[in-house]
Amino acid sequence: MDALTLQPRAVQFGIYRDGDNNLDSNQCNVLGQAVAVSKHDGAVGFTVQDTTARNGEALHTNSYQIAGGRVQGVQVGKAHDMADPKNLAAFVAQTLDDAQRSGAKRSWIELVDHGGGDGGGLEADSKHALMSMPAIASAIAEGERMHAAAHPEDAGRGIDGVVANQCLMSTMGFADALSKVGVKYLAASPETMISPGTPSTVAASIADNVENPSAMARGVVNDVMKADYRIDGMPYAPAAAYDVLDLAPQKIGVAENAIKKLDDALVRAAHRGERTAIRSDVAREDGMVRFPGSDGLPWHADRPAIATYDRIAADSRLSAEVRADATTAASAVQHLVLAHTESSAYAPFGGSDYRDAVGPTVHLPTSHSQVDPWAPKVSETANAFYHATDEDQLAGVLA
Repeated sequence: MDALTLQPRAVQFGIYRDGDNNLDSNQCNVLGQAVAVSKHDGAVGFTVQDTTARNGEALHTNSYQIAGGRVQGVQVGKAHDMADPKNLAAFVAQTLDDAQRSGAKRSWIELVDHGGGDGGGLEADSKHALMSMPAIASAIAEGERMHAAAHPEDAGRGIDGVVANQCLMSTMGFADALSKVGVKYLAASPETMISPGTPSTVAASIADNVENPSAMARGVVNDVMKADYRIDGMPYAPAAAYDVLDLAPQKIGVAENAIKKLDDALVRAAHRGERTAIRSDVAREDGMVRFPGSDGLPWHADRPAIATYDRIAADSRLSAEVRADATTAASAVQHLVLAHTESSAYAPFGGSDYRDAVGPTVHLPTSHSQVDPWAPKVSETANAFYHATDEDQLAGVLA
């Protein structure tokens, strides 16, 4: 291949694709999409790490860049452990190095794999491993530190946004963790997605709107929800719902404080005898994974935050204080949502209705079996947000 050539551009977009699982053959379509995007939009360049066993080959890792419709600088090596935070950190540093050389105004990364909400993602079958959500955020921060150490003249560069091409990753816990390490935007679905998921055209929408976050968010959501994939000639869209969240620390802080105030009020109300009313409100709001045959999956307790808080706010059985706190919490979460779309009847998931799936989810179990069913190997509760907002205490009175 030709030597790496990078031109000044608007966005350097890193694709971290873990094909070490059953999604390998289908989710690789995002790579072909990236080539097509770069051919038609010179403002976008891609940094790729692809671990794959396609075409009957042994598991291995391809690393390269895509620019101008061309794949360049290909390196083929031993399969990387894509569930290792050190590997993700090195990839983040490489993406930022490429962004510096290309003069990119923005740097984004896309995580392509299975996802499990606050339980994490980036499942590597051969390593029997999953990267936790806090570890993903920490790896991004470490990659930024690596780039700054190697290039002190560019130390201010960081990852502006994360595209989670993984199921269930639009959560308050993930948003909070990413915000804490300086990521500005999260593009993700609160629900399961259908592979190949988020199309690489989102990189062009980001590049076309680097100075207009609202337009960027609308473009990204539109790209996802209008994507037309095919199985045996039948069309399908990749997501039942999709969000772009603003992770500005002030907004995240307001939402975290409002949720904590509400959770504390709900715990007090439950001890005053209002547990039945609160529990029924929460239980009536369907959690995620709303499709037939999903009884063995744990994400039914991942409930859309805005809709759940709105339901509590409308319950006349509860005190005025609790209802006011619920209204404030719903509004604070709503302010994080730059753009969203959801389906009123998503055919691939049994026609399930997602009209309440606006914005991120929160983990609100109403039975002991929902609290952390796959712990300790995979834990939805092992994150700072769950404890900082006293969701653990609320779960204690609801479950």
